[in-house]
Amino acid sequence: MSAQLRLVVFDCDGTLIDSQHMIVAAMNHAFDAHGLENLPREKVLSIVGLSLDEAIEALVPHVDLPLRRKLTESYKGAFFELRSRKDLAEPLFPGVRETLDTLSKRDDVLLGIATGKSQKGLRHALESHRLRDYFVTLQTADDAPSKPHPEMLRRAMRETGIDPADTVLVGDTTFDMQMARAARAHALGVDWGYHEPHLLTQSGARAVLDDFGGLAPALDEIWTRVAEIPTGGA
Repeated sequence: MSAQLRLVVFDCDGTLIDSQHMIVAAMNHAFDAHGLENLPREKVLSIVGLSLDEAIEALVPHVDLPLRRKLTESYKGAFFELRSRKDLAEPLFPGVRETLDTLSKRDDVLLGIATGKSQKGLRHALESHRLRDYFVTLQTADDAPSKPHPEMLRRAMRETGIDPADTVLVGDTTFDMQMARAARAHALGVDWGYHEPHLLTQSGARAVLDDFGGLAPALDEIWTRVAEIPTGGA
């Protein structure tokens, strides 16, 4: 009898990859290019997880649409140009590769990503860290509405044929938790990203991890509880 397949979908920035320095630097460059005052670092990081258009609108809602579009293009250009700077490196968070190795060897687990990045940006990040082969589904802001809309997660479930009850979203922002809840999937937060742990819990996280070593046990706990629910149960 084949194993019951489960799906684990990861956010990227703030969950797998520590991209905060690059994001802040690129945003500052974009604002400088258009004569706008730089925003506090915490404010910029608060929008990580949204698609770029949604993030710019959230940061400067008072700015008109033509200028927001220019800021978006300037950010993209700055992000590309700044990739070569060593002081803006985007390292993996501790335990990422080991965790993905462990999960990918399980015959009952498939892995995916749902991120506010573009497909181009995501693929560059994954290839830079040699992570691409771990994931069977890649969902980005190119393919669906921005988080917290559930469509990215729904697409991942459709592509893999896995039900919400067997799907867990792992992320560092309230947008991730809200997306999972809207898709009727489970959510686990991580405390090394860009939103405070208590906000993740308030937004629907079943638990908030303090290191990747706790992920596999947390997943098994969720799926054990799901398996114990009688058919037709709530």
